[in-house]
Amino acid sequence: MSSRYDVLVVGARCAGASTAMLLARAGLKVLAVDAAPAGRDTVSTHALMRGAVWQLHRWGVLDAIHGAGTPLIRKTTFHYDAEAVEIAIKPRGGIAGLAAPRRTLLDSLLVEAARAAGADVRHEMRADQLLLDGDGRVRGAVLRGADGRALAVRADLVIGADGRRSQLARLTGAAVEHQAKHAAAVIYGYFEGWPADGFHWYYTPGRSAGVIPTNDGRVNVFVSLPRQRFRAARSRGFAALHRQVLGEISPDLAQQAAAAHRVGEMAAFPGQPGFLRRSHGLGWALVGDAGAFRDPITAHGITDALRDAEFLAGAVIDGSEAALGRYQQQRDALARGLLETTDRVASLDWTLEEVKALHLDLSRQMNAELEALQGFGSQPLTAPRAAEWTSPREARAV
Repeated sequence: MSSRYDVLVVGARCAGASTAMLLARAGLKVLAVDAAPAGRDTVSTHALMRGAVWQLHRWGVLDAIHGAGTPLIRKTTFHYDAEAVEIAIKPRGGIAGLAAPRRTLLDSLLVEAARAAGADVRHEMRADQLLLDGDGRVRGAVLRGADGRALAVRADLVIGADGRRSQLARLTGAAVEHQAKHAAAVIYGYFEGWPADGFHWYYTPGRSAGVIPTNDGRVNVFVSLPRQRFRAARSRGFAALHRQVLGEISPDLAQQAAAAHRVGEMAAFPGQPGFLRRSHGLGWALVGDAGAFRDPITAHGITDALRDAEFLAGAVIDGSEAALGRYQQQRDALARGLLETTDRVASLDWTLEEVKALHLDLSRQMNAELEALQGFGSQPLTAPRAAEWTSPREARAV
């Protein structure tokens, strides 16, 4: 392990690993570290929207995702009480359908791709503090491994991809520039023997649910409910509350849950309002939930992470402070509208006609997101050889 890199990425899940992969493919010397052991699972809705699937296809990762048994999703159905609206996922741009891989699979494949590109990826290693120069610019970080030993690593840029409670955001003082108002609590469970012909999304005033086919013949079934209700009822156990909310949304859902076999324990997310943080500063940048987080009720978090990874990688490859500024402008132009619409859905305070209109708005925004990603073309990002790469500070001085 070297003590000097072009870029240090703190966090090596989907946002951090994909950022490290893209930068390494462009010829930069990259280190990515993650505090968790390799392959550890995380709470997730798993669903990938078309933009994310298209990116994984371009990056050469999608075939491995489906090769590992991830179902191809060709239909999504929105249930508004008794009304069901089916939408076919038509092949487009070389993409046959959508997918919802387990995070143990997706994150590991992106780590493998980053390593194959030449990135150094280390797990069970965290960033304890930042290294600063006399001008207050971040010049690296002090890393600490599972054995407690510390190592100072210098880098021209340190990227925080360490989640919504980002340590790097705290160390840099990255300000929250836009704050959502609402948050729903979410309870997740995995089931076997639950027939699901695509994604299913259920909405009734005050609650929501999703049925998402994933790996190993399992479906991820989640319910979203008001935080106040979650706090008041959680003492009864997540499974009982999950079952009760499913029954309130749809008797059919409750029957399917009773007939299927639950695998493992339920997991819960108590909810947190979404936000947009400042995405960059002197020698640092944020990507994924560290910089932009929104309620999981619209199942768009992984798509957000991969989108922003490519925008940030393009800015880093450009090698200028102006490019990092454009990264934030690009991110905010796409993320803010999605955040605000998701925030309205997460309030769970809408009529069925209102939530239908919100879903149409989300669809329009996701189409705009896909168009922006397609601006990268079908070729991978490229950069000068690492020896010729100009750090943001050096570019400013030229």
